[in-house]
Amino acid sequence: MRNYRKIKAFQLADNLVVEVYKTTRDFPKEELYGLTSQLKRASLSVPINIVEGSSRQHVSIKRII
Repeated sequence: MRNYRKIKAFQLADNLVVEVYKTTRDFPKEELYGLTSQLKRASLSVPINIVEGSSRQHVSIKRII
């Protein structure tokens, strides 16, 4: 497994998640299951996908040929 914490895209996405959570904390409570939830889920999907991708073992095309 590659160290995903060294990937710049992961670092930026992780910082974005923190900022989204800080920002949505001040949103109106009636938005809790609407806009707030959507923003949190969308921001979390990026770092989660990077972690999942870094844990996969890929086969190089050079190995296949």
